[in-house]
Formats: sequence, C-alpha cells, structure tokens
Amino acid sequence: MTAPANLKDRIKTRSKQLGFILAGVTTPELPPHYSTFERWLAQGFHGQMNYLATDRSRVRRADPKQILPECKSILVLATPYNPPLPKGEGLGVRVEGKVASYAGGADYHDVLPARMKELVAFIEEQVGSPIRNRWYTDTGPILERDLAQRAGIGWIGKNTCLIHPKQGSYFLLSEIFLDLELEPDPPFITDHCGTCTRCIDACPTDCILPDRTLDATRCISYLTIELKDDIPVELRDKMGKWVFGCDICQMVCPWNRFAPEGDPAFSDKEPHAPLTDELSLTPQTFNQRFKRTPIQRAKRRGYLRNVAVALGNAGDMQALPVLQSALNDEEPLIREHAQWAINKITGDSHL
Repeated sequence: MTAPANLKDRIKTRSKQLGFILAGVTTPELPPHYSTFERWLAQGFHGQMNYLATDRSRVRRADPKQILPECKSILVLATPYNPPLPKGEGLGVRVEGKVASYAGGADYHDVLPARMKELVAFIEEQVGSPIRNRWYTDTGPILERDLAQRAGIGWIGKNTCLIHPKQGSYFLLSEIFLDLELEPDPPFITDHCGTCTRCIDACPTDCILPDRTLDATRCISYLTIELKDDIPVELRDKMGKWVFGCDICQMVCPWNRFAPEGDPAFSDKEPHAPLTDELSLTPQTFNQRFKRTPIQRAKRRGYLRNVAVALGNAGDMQALPVLQSALNDEEPLIREHAQWAINKITGDSHL
C-alpha cells in the first residue's frame, strides 16, 4: 500500500502527541551491523542471554521481513525518561540502592504498546483501511539501534547507546513494522563521539569494547538483571550500590547535557527505601511493591542478591544485623551474597 501525500508528517505529529519525542522511517533491509552482532555472539559476550543466539532470533534479526513479510516501512520511535538525579549517600543513616533511571516508574513494556496501538489506529484511519503491522519495544528479534540509526534518530555511541545530538540518550526505542510504503528518512551517518572516551574511562567493570559493543558478562546492567546465578566475585566490589541496571556510561556522556525532561510514566513513584529494608522483603511484599515495574524482572532472589552486594560495598556496619538475618533466607543465592557482604564489611575474607 502506498501512503497518501504528507502522511509521514502527520504520523510524526501524532507520534509527538503520544509522547514519542523522536520518530523516523526506514526500510526492512539487512541491518548494517548484523555481522557485528554475529561476531559478538560467537565471542560469547551475550552471556546467559541465550534467546539472542537461537536460530529463529538470528534469522529474524538478519531479515526484518521474516517478522512481517508484507513489511514495506519501519517506523522507529523514541520515548524519553528522566536522567538520574543526584542523591545523598546517607552512610550510616540511610543507604539507598541505585536503580537505572528508566526503571523508576511503570514498566515501559506495559506503557508503550498501548501508545503504538493508538498510533497504528491513527495511520489506518488516515489511509482508510486496515494495515498489516507488528510492533515491539525491546521485545522483538530486531537490531533496534541499527534500525534507529538508519531511520535518522541518532548515532550508536561508544557506550553502545543511541545518541541524538539534541536529546541525548535517555530514551526508550520502539518500532512499528508497516505494510505501508512511507518515504524513508536519511540515515544518521555522522559520528559525534569523536575522541571522547568518558564512557569507557568511567565504566567500573571495563565492559565497553572497541567496536561499540559490550561484554555483557561484565556489564552491571546484565549482572543485576539478566544474570540468574552468582555474580562473579571479582566484579562484586566494582558494582557500587547499583541494584538494578546502571546509568554510569550515560551519566558521563557530554551529549546528555541536552537531555530533555522524561515521560512522567517512567518517573519515580515513591522514595527509594533504605537497602536494609529492601533485604527484608518477603516474596509477597516484593511482588506487591514491584508489580508492573521493570524491577520485577530480576525476581526477588536476583534483586535481594544485588541488594546484599550493594550493602557490602556501602560498608555500613549497621547493615550487619539484616545481613545476618538474610543468612537464613530460603534462597541459597541470597544467603551466599549476604555472607560475602558480611565478610567485606567486617574485613574477614576467610569465612
């Protein structure tokens, strides 16, 4: 189906009204960095994210038309979230964990699909008939940042984030595959990272690789969310007080000086609890507190594992009683990391 005149402009206008700060159009061709993705998998940098390496996943990432054979255009959208705010440490009084900024409010997997559905309805209304479509937001077997760069949204930075020169990188990507021929936008071909290495220098675990990929097995976001087992001992003290995700490589990026105010849906809904309180969460209270938030993805065992490591890194002697109590938790994962934290705080490396 061929689009009516000026439809792309109308789609972009409607996109902004729905909260998508950026919108661009590209074609369902082979992603330009697919070979980089294959090399990354071959080197094992995806860690336990085995879903990325399945045959089905690889075939679809290589050819977007495997997802929607009728696809003629891909609409790429960006939704901003708030940059992290500086917080007091409160050592010895109220030690808080750090959570990636996108995860402070509602789960974007719950928020953005409804907006994309509304946008598709708008497009169908404009063309006067139903349109075959598929949409994703960090859920489908596609190379999102490749598509976004080709749609003119920004460039892929050294920290692997997509960066826009006026909006920074604090945004979530979404894509709508359409059986509708829209004029593609020119790709973003300029690299504005230059000689800057602030993200590489600031990463505490040295996970950023030279080819604009990450060794996920060393990335704090992976360690606190995707990893289901013990966090490698040699990386624990490098994680600071991050308990879900990490913003460090974005916080130091000069382009985020221009980051706009984020979508209210992803703002913190309540003050963060002290880490000592977090470690006392029961399965019931964990589910109640984090229902329909990104943190639920880590599950209680993973989240409390992270909290224990953060308490160890905080070095707060007042955390010892709650860590001692966690040694009786039913989850071996939590018990092992609580013991590590106790040893670190007390300086006893032989227990």
